[in-house]
Amino acid sequence: MKKLLLLSIISIGFSGNAQIGTSKTLGSADSNWTFGGSAGLGGSFGSNNGGTSIYVSPRIGYKLTESLEAGIVSDLTWTNAKYFSSNTIGVGPFMNYYIARNFYLSGMFQEYFFNQKNKVTNEKYSGDEAALYFGGGYLQRIGDRAYMQIGGMYNVLYKEGESVFGSGFVPSIGVVFGL
Repeated sequence: MKKLLLLSIISIGFSGNAQIGTSKTLGSADSNWTFGGSAGLGGSFGSNNGGTSIYVSPRIGYKLTESLEAGIVSDLTWTNAKYFSSNTIGVGPFMNYYIARNFYLSGMFQEYFFNQKNKVTNEKYSGDEAALYFGGGYLQRIGDRAYMQIGGMYNVLYKEGESVFGSGFVPSIGVVFGL
């Protein structure tokens, strides 16, 4: 049931992103819709343990006021290394409060679903984990109603030794259109 709910939410998020991205009113000042996200590629290329990680985090929001935005964000991460592989999908709501279009405060809840495999022992592990992030950062204007967000967040539900994540802190760099 959880997987069906997750797939439905992600499908709605992606279809909403596609509809907004092709809207003729997206760039107009009267549109309250925002969209954006971040993406990344990582790895330890050339080392003995070599690995690759790909991260995509699309988001769609709606400006409730000029300073307050609410929406939904998803995270998709794929990792493949010599001894380990992992797939993670996260989805949940977020809220941003913008201060003079130079800074922002943010809150976000994510429910993560993951599959991991130890390639040495062939053990597989699946599960889910909730995360509640609070943070903020800086906004840099990069175009008409387009901004780059640079900041960080901390997962207040993170428990060292119990979480599948290595840390509670998450740095972020992304782009938002429509602010």
